[in-house]
Amino acid sequence: MKFKNKYYLLLLFALLIGVKQLYAQTGGIKIACIGNSVTYGYGLANPAQESYPAQLQKLLGNQYQVLNFGHSGATLLKSGHNPYYKTPEFKELIDAKPDVAIIHLGLNDTDSRDWPDYRQNFEADYAWLIDTIRKANPHVHILICRLTPIFSGHPRFKSGTRDWYWQTQNLIPLIAKANHADLIDFNKPLYNRPDLFADNLHPDKEGASILAGTVYRRLTGNYGGLKLPAVFTDQMVLQRDRPIPVYGTANAGDEVTVKFKGAVTKAKTNENGEWKVMLPASKAGGPFQMKVSAKDTSITLSNILMGDVWLCAGQSNMYFPLNRSAEANTAMRTASANTKLHLYKLSPLAETDPVVWDSVSLSKANKLDFFSGSWKACDSSSVAGFSAVAYYFGQKISREAGVPIGLIEVAVGGSPTESWIDRYTMEHDDQLVDMLNNWRTSDYEMAFCRDRAAINLKNAVNPKQRHSYEPCYNYEAAIDPLTRFPVRGVVWYQGESNTHNVELYSRLFTTLVSSWRQKWGADLPFYTVQLSTINRPSWPVFRDAQRKLQKSIPNTQMAVSFDLGDSLNVHPTRKKEIGERLALLAARYTYHQPVKANSPEPLTATKQANQIVISFDFATQLKTAGNKALNGFELINTKGQSIFTTGTIKGNKVCLLIPASENIRGINYAMQPFTRANLINEAGLPAPTFTMLLHEKENVFY
Repeated sequence: MKFKNKYYLLLLFALLIGVKQLYAQTGGIKIACIGNSVTYGYGLANPAQESYPAQLQKLLGNQYQVLNFGHSGATLLKSGHNPYYKTPEFKELIDAKPDVAIIHLGLNDTDSRDWPDYRQNFEADYAWLIDTIRKANPHVHILICRLTPIFSGHPRFKSGTRDWYWQTQNLIPLIAKANHADLIDFNKPLYNRPDLFADNLHPDKEGASILAGTVYRRLTGNYGGLKLPAVFTDQMVLQRDRPIPVYGTANAGDEVTVKFKGAVTKAKTNENGEWKVMLPASKAGGPFQMKVSAKDTSITLSNILMGDVWLCAGQSNMYFPLNRSAEANTAMRTASANTKLHLYKLSPLAETDPVVWDSVSLSKANKLDFFSGSWKACDSSSVAGFSAVAYYFGQKISREAGVPIGLIEVAVGGSPTESWIDRYTMEHDDQLVDMLNNWRTSDYEMAFCRDRAAINLKNAVNPKQRHSYEPCYNYEAAIDPLTRFPVRGVVWYQGESNTHNVELYSRLFTTLVSSWRQKWGADLPFYTVQLSTINRPSWPVFRDAQRKLQKSIPNTQMAVSFDLGDSLNVHPTRKKEIGERLALLAARYTYHQPVKANSPEPLTATKQANQIVISFDFATQLKTAGNKALNGFELINTKGQSIFTTGTIKGNKVCLLIPASENIRGINYAMQPFTRANLINEAGLPAPTFTMLLHEKENVFY
């Protein structure tokens, strides 16, 4: 249907002003809601009042007649186990000759009785239904719906429903186009709301209300006027040297004008109220002003800088504020001197401390209304509660790069990796999908996360109450809204809540990096932090896994932090060194400056007489911190026993003495939970926790 025809209803509704009496006599515009149990209102206490068609009727008013032709269990497929065209509701639909038909069918077609045998008929059967409705009323306006979600707790999800559901889902836009019908999305507004689906298939009353609102806005074009995303505020930093997307929502058909740096760009909102303009790439600079206007509304944003935007994310050590760091007083006193640094802190609504969340926090958490903030210029006030690691990174990189820097902090204390990955990605991973259902009692989750969530959610009524430790939650509530906002790269400090399962973490982190890069459409660099040292038994193996991941995932680099750790405190206060080590990596690998940024990295080790000689990369002259005796190396014999050994340094090599009569199969460095291992390179950067194993055929350790 051409653009002008998409607003057929708007024109038709306008005629109501002059013909109210006529519509009162005929019952108003007839809107037929066609579908299965979701349309009918299955599971609702009172479908006649709570189903989405009933709630749509209340929104539209008595000048419209909304009719519910939903039939529970119905299939679109005519050869399906319960075809819609054989139901009483189908006959009633045709007899009603509706003016508007909203079709939501296909969920039941994912049944193993239907899709495997009859999938090839789906498009033709859908076309038949559309044609049949049009025969009853040639002027009917038909909208077909992308399907409401089926969540992973559904009993057939992995056995077929998941894959068949998305095959069906992907056909629906093609069907709309081929049959000159309009498309309406029932998936997007509910896909991030599993809390509204007690049985993983049927939305509750609030979910039905969301569907009703979706249809209402689509039919009326009323999307609440001009709005910008939350990340667009005064003081914001836009990514330089890339096309600049400016986007938002407004009423359907409105023209939006964006004025920036002397250029004027216009766009018209689509039928979903969405608009977007692409401004040309711009060099670093500022401050600038942007004005966005539509009809009688305008929004002006001031003090905008063009520079590099860094997303700083993770858990409590990223969340750790500057005013609690070791050098807080000096940092805060001098903060306002850097006019090229702007900060955007997305603060969580409720902390994950051992406190019980109140009803407001519980409700907002379910609605994903959990983070808020605005861009601020760097000064003693704005930096006080900002991430210390991120701040020190930004301060150093702004000097190194010589351009404005924008830092976006999104961190949640105690949050596990899985909470930062999107739902679709996890659903389509045959291992990670099992983390989504019943997460609060699942061994996939660290016991700390489950226990802390139980405290926070003590007063929750909904068994599917959302929480910031839940798989996908932080992605859905915080990261997803940012994925259209270009960034230069990611600074990541997280892992403490995944040390219970190193193998699972390796899969999770690899997935996170890949999915974020896909979402942003760019090969974002990731600069990560190897966890500090502490008296927790699983941490050394985890630190070594982080090192191996950094080597295996392209365009990632890791800063070492164990030398700054505390034996008892998971939150060491010396954040300046960590932030600046991350900044060195960015200076070297993003800004291509000739700085020494990497910690010494073991390459190979060979047996030479009664010694093992380890060669290191990123080192010309190794030494020890404080010029003390070399500390931190262990040799592992063939019985798995650990032997502490002495060693000497020669240039970029470490020579370890093999005790007499010992057969060595492995080398450990800094593999104690709390360690004072002290090997550094000439730049003062510490070697990471690592292990090396003997390859007997080559007689070399890797």
